[in-house]
Amino acid sequence: MANDLEAKVNQLEAQLKELQEKQPKDQLSMIVFSGDLDKVLAAFIVATGARAMDMEVKMFFTFWATPVLRDKKKVGKGKDFMSAMLSKMLPKGSTETKLSKLNMGGMGTTMLKSIMKKKGISSLESLIETAGELGVEIAICQMSMDLMGFKKDEMIDYPNLSYVGVGTYLSDAEESKIQLFI
Repeated sequence: MANDLEAKVNQLEAQLKELQEKQPKDQLSMIVFSGDLDKVLAAFIVATGARAMDMEVKMFFTFWATPVLRDKKKVGKGKDFMSAMLSKMLPKGSTETKLSKLNMGGMGTTMLKSIMKKKGISSLESLIETAGELGVEIAICQMSMDLMGFKKDEMIDYPNLSYVGVGTYLSDAEESKIQLFI
């Protein structure tokens, strides 16, 4: 009887330990899919807000969000013709982002940026810089880079930047308390 009780207690302790190890981290994992100004602004506002609350933040930039992280002053070297053409057609950097709604040929974007400045709201460029200072990690989808013909040497200088596959994002998301798709 005592052996049965001891075995049950050991089994429960093992189960408890396993459950404790599986608890999600105080971490936010975010897929940033859209390159629209309003959506990328929201992504960085949430990311910097989460870091201000001491959460780890990992942003995974893929597809249309990837061009946001291109440096306007840098040129990717060694591109084939199709990659070079696609690079020219896509926005280059955060300053070329446009609104998802009411863009009106760029007028809406200009209006929003003007209102943000008047009201003291941080620009996208400022939010990206702040995110870097706060330790927000940015991972760029390597497949999206390859697909769009982008090279690492044309991306922004950012303190916590890496190039990864979707498996890295999924692993991060699996252990995160919060996952978002923007």
